[in-house]
Amino acid sequence: MPGYNKPLYILAFDHRSFFAKNLFKKTGELSDDERAVIKDFKQIIYQGFLRGLELGVPEDGAAVLVDEEFGLEIHEDAEKRGLINILTTEKSGQEVFDFQYGDEFGAHLEAVKPVFAKALVRYRPDGDADANRVQLERLKTLSDWCHANARGFLIEPLVLPSEDEKQSIGQDAFDRDIRPALTVEMIRQFQEAGVEPDIWKIEGMDRAESYRAVVEQARADGRNEVSCVVLGRAEDGAKVDAWLRAAIGVEGMVGFAIGRTIFWDALQYYYQGKAKREEAIEAIAQNYMHFYEVFTGRV
Repeated sequence: MPGYNKPLYILAFDHRSFFAKNLFKKTGELSDDERAVIKDFKQIIYQGFLRGLELGVPEDGAAVLVDEEFGLEIHEDAEKRGLINILTTEKSGQEVFDFQYGDEFGAHLEAVKPVFAKALVRYRPDGDADANRVQLERLKTLSDWCHANARGFLIEPLVLPSEDEKQSIGQDAFDRDIRPALTVEMIRQFQEAGVEPDIWKIEGMDRAESYRAVVEQARADGRNEVSCVVLGRAEDGAKVDAWLRAAIGVEGMVGFAIGRTIFWDALQYYYQGKAKREEAIEAIAQNYMHFYEVFTGRV
């Protein structure tokens, strides 16, 4: 059976289309200079991650989630250090999950040798049936490959409000009152389709009982070692703090996967010339350490 039941504190910076849009206002091909800027930004984030380990985030639970396109050297360094590295497999910015490298996804996973392969998918269990079927088929291909090749599998399913829900109740009410039950049903549908991640990277929730219901479904039918981590979703620090605090003590909630909430402000200040490189690195490290301390009940 799948599973990973150890602490896991993920600094996520596998973003690609986000950087292109927010730095260069681009959705198409980047220039060599623009690509170099993104690669350098990811090195700054990685240096902040390593500094976070010096501050006290435990190495055996610390993990980097980064793409191959801009972060191959980071994967190579993390592997040399014996750290947990996670490789994204999806095309960036797609509404329907597809592989970044098509049928060659397995060859890329073999070359990079991550501890976990990761897939992001936008999925409503009550949504478009044809799109859901296509996504589940593709995800099962990845799930089967990972388990056949002794590679861990982490999935990041986003359960998004409809336009009507955004207008009628808003994101906060959707998160609190609707998304938890949809998330449980989404997990059930994935399991029924044979998609078997070791770790579910789920959007944050306001109530401990919501996390418990999600973990109960994630561990259904003998999946006793499957675990969940809390996704930051680029929310402000106070919101992420609240989500992490709600997860404290919930069996099966083993950590977090936070990205832009940790690094984006620091990178913007650096890019705008308002902070030095070393200051950006230190700010990222402090933010990473902060969320570790929140999740483990130290602050």
